[in-house]
Amino acid sequence: MMSTPGFAHLHVHTEYSLLDGSNKIKECIARTKELGMDSVAITDHGVMYGVIDFYKEALAAGVKPIIGCEVYVATGSRFDRETAGGEDRYNHLVLLAENNTGYQNLIRLVSIGFQEGYYYRPQVDKEVLQQYHEGLIALSACLAGEIPRLLARGFYEEAKKAACWYRDVFGADHFYLELQDHGLDEQQRINPSILRISQETGIGLVATNDVHYTYAEDMASHDVLLCIQTGKKLSDEDRMRYEGGQYYLKSPEEMQELFPYALSALENTVKIAERCNVEIRFHERKLPVFDTPAPYTSEAYLRKLCDEGLKRRYQAQAEEHRDRLEYELSVISGMGFVDYFLIVWDFIRYAKEQHIAVGPGRGSAAGSIVSYCLGITDIDPLKYQLLFERFLNPERISMPDIDVDFCFERRQEVINYVIEKYGKEKVSQIVTFGTLQAKGVIRDVGRVMDLPYARVDAIAKMVPNELGITIDKALKLNPDLRQAYEEDPQIKALIDMGMRLEGLPRHTSIHAAGVVICRAPVYEYVPLSRGSDGEMTTQYTMNTLEELGLLKMDVRNVR
Repeated sequence: MMSTPGFAHLHVHTEYSLLDGSNKIKECIARTKELGMDSVAITDHGVMYGVIDFYKEALAAGVKPIIGCEVYVATGSRFDRETAGGEDRYNHLVLLAENNTGYQNLIRLVSIGFQEGYYYRPQVDKEVLQQYHEGLIALSACLAGEIPRLLARGFYEEAKKAACWYRDVFGADHFYLELQDHGLDEQQRINPSILRISQETGIGLVATNDVHYTYAEDMASHDVLLCIQTGKKLSDEDRMRYEGGQYYLKSPEEMQELFPYALSALENTVKIAERCNVEIRFHERKLPVFDTPAPYTSEAYLRKLCDEGLKRRYQAQAEEHRDRLEYELSVISGMGFVDYFLIVWDFIRYAKEQHIAVGPGRGSAAGSIVSYCLGITDIDPLKYQLLFERFLNPERISMPDIDVDFCFERRQEVINYVIEKYGKEKVSQIVTFGTLQAKGVIRDVGRVMDLPYARVDAIAKMVPNELGITIDKALKLNPDLRQAYEEDPQIKALIDMGMRLEGLPRHTSIHAAGVVICRAPVYEYVPLSRGSDGEMTTQYTMNTLEELGLLKMDVRNVR
């Protein structure tokens, strides 16, 4: 049971507020439970990268996950590209999904931010908030929110008017004014005005802590992370910093001590948490439908292609060929993967017709006679006694995984064909994350701490060149590194800081091979982001897409 009056964190940045949050999802959920809270939100800056990991981790721990995002709302139109104004071009707004409709609308809004409003930040505007507000609960956000900013500038009536606009759009019980207290003078000045707006308008209050790291003692490592983000050193005076060390996951008791004058604002966090019930379903297939020529059904067309391929592949057909084909077709049909095979067959057929080099197939797909007959693979599974069950097994419900290699110079032509056939909005490339790895994070932290380059480089080189190596493992493997760690306080500080930040996502990139194909626009299933080259990508990784039942293809480059 929660302690009275109870509290739920509704404004929480995880590691997926890239280089701005060091609050690792696993630690965040574990700490939430340790402090006696049974629900917690994720509200990363403008993105939903961590939503699925957060959702699964929370449920596994018996904590209710509240799905949200702190979006950037353009002060004008999301299409404006004015350079003047800096951060004043947009305001922050916290959005929480109350139900699955809200989750879908959150996905849509976050995607629009990248598709239509991207200018340094993914921005939405009030037009799309009006369009996609259903099922969402909005909070007025931190000092960078529209209402706090107006109050900080002394524009009380304008702030009150803005609050009423959000209330009227989202609904009287779907918009709340946030009270925050991180020991900042500006928050102390505006909180009485926020209380006054609440009293004059009836808009409810919520107390939040703008969480960016998990434990109070993480303040120092978070400060280093901000320096990594901004290219600064700890010794630089004019740099971004979160003053006061209060941006951690506080206990209900700590929050009550901060807001003894606004107990309803604490109680409202629990009431909102109880209202937020999103159910994300896994392994429900959402495969696109292959458009077969009349009068064929998908199953009939696959059978026709396989029959033709069987004759082509085996001039002297034996009973075992037909039996194996019939067995595989029955499994493929029974598991609902007929369209999957037709889609793969089709883009491989296109590539070969265009004289684009295609690999012979590899991995477990080589164990399928259907793949062999369709020309997806060029390896006879019967000749080499390869097992179909390694590829597709009715006892194990998982998507088939066919890796296809294409000539690196012409791979994009294949992707362009898929986009043209299924529609640009239904096809997307897939995000992947670069992380702060052992050697790199030591170098990053050393630069931020302004340690001599040669010394830091020597320490980084003591980390063995092993795949998946961690600093902790390196300390066990390399006696020289362990000795430096134990004998030199400066090196100990460097390595301890590196271990605290190790593994955090550093940047996004586009997966080298992954493409997702959907039966409806991709943003109806997952949020979209924008790669460094301007290409749209999913915000969920390849493995997550597969868990969500979407069709992802490995279209690999081979030189």
